[in-house]
Amino acid sequence: MREIFSPLMSKLPSCGLYRTVASVELGRPLMTKMGSRGTPLTFEIFAECETTKARTGRMTLVHHHVDTPVFMPVGTQGTLKGLLPQQLEQLDCQIILGNTYHLGNRPGADILRKAGGLHKFMNWKRALLTDSGGFQMVSLLHFAEITEEGVKFKSPYDESECMLTPEHSIQIQNAIGADIVMQLDDVVKSTLTGPRVEEAMHRTTRWLDRCLSAHERPDEQSIFPIVQGGLDLKLRSESARQQVQREVNGYAVGGLSGGESKDDFWRMVHLSTDILPKSKPRYLMGVGFAVDLVVCSALGIDMYDCVFPTRTARFGCGLTRTGQINLKKAQYSRDLRPIDEACECSTCRTHTRAYLHQIATIETVSCHLLTVHNVAFQMRLMRDIRESIKEQRFPKFVQDYMLTAYPNKDYPTWIINALEAVNVTLL
Repeated sequence: MREIFSPLMSKLPSCGLYRTVASVELGRPLMTKMGSRGTPLTFEIFAECETTKARTGRMTLVHHHVDTPVFMPVGTQGTLKGLLPQQLEQLDCQIILGNTYHLGNRPGADILRKAGGLHKFMNWKRALLTDSGGFQMVSLLHFAEITEEGVKFKSPYDESECMLTPEHSIQIQNAIGADIVMQLDDVVKSTLTGPRVEEAMHRTTRWLDRCLSAHERPDEQSIFPIVQGGLDLKLRSESARQQVQREVNGYAVGGLSGGESKDDFWRMVHLSTDILPKSKPRYLMGVGFAVDLVVCSALGIDMYDCVFPTRTARFGCGLTRTGQINLKKAQYSRDLRPIDEACECSTCRTHTRAYLHQIATIETVSCHLLTVHNVAFQMRLMRDIRESIKEQRFPKFVQDYMLTAYPNKDYPTWIINALEAVNVTLL
């Protein structure tokens, strides 16, 4: 931990972070370093739905192009658990997500820098996005304190006090070398209300300016600001407007999918995409349930990530359009069908539910087989969304998808409300 996050007090000034923090005037935007050789991200919109806010397009990044809307599997420590990078390519995965906190901790920024970045270190030839590390500081550790300097916390290894600043987060992400990097934001629980939410929203913007100022690879990596503001319509609107004032190549919507009601969730997404510019990609952080992907694409989101598809595979569950099935249940012990008869992934072509039932959560190969299927499911879903938008049949796709997911038409109220907001009435 010491080689990644500089301990406080006497050791902090030696790395230069203290001097950087001290030079920031609160509330005053800093100058943004911009690349002189062109942008590391271009975004072309191919088609827009005539009914909803959905659109399909392509991001062209330094390492690979990414067709949108896109779901990004999470490879926390430079690996998608159970899969090789080459298998991800075979599944037509164009971009994955890495975690700055975990990668900064192990193997560490120095090793990644010497290896030429995470792409070379893990032999991944396509696009990468990294988060900022701030969320893990809050969610994984028993003690963390947010100050204007950054996130102060106790090391889980030796109890020493450490600090993750916006500047250091960017330094680690510069070493990782991801195509898209995230600003360090002040994260609060999505259900929190009161003055702390407003404080976090404004601090997130101040930290954005520090991240942009510290960015050393603007010709190769794009920093995405993060819209915060909790569930407060006024604060989230103000946050989006503040972030839009910065010269960046895309935006993220954060602080959601953390326990708030689904009705609050979709309204914040809808509000955010109304304000964020149409000409740049919009990334909704931490969202991966299939129906959420369909609804939020209708609300104008272009990018998603979540551990759900891979984590639920490790629990013995496979994804289908009627919902996930738990293959550990006895009802599948004699079921000789594939997980999904419409799926063409290698798992569904070669293995039955009965076989998977016998090994689920017991043999390591079950994690591999179910992860292949679940990632293939997500990739196919996003491909179907893109094609339906291109062919101007997205509203019908949404209706049919929801009818498959809810054959009794017992649609959740939030889905009905969200889709009606973009002119789609379910069958």
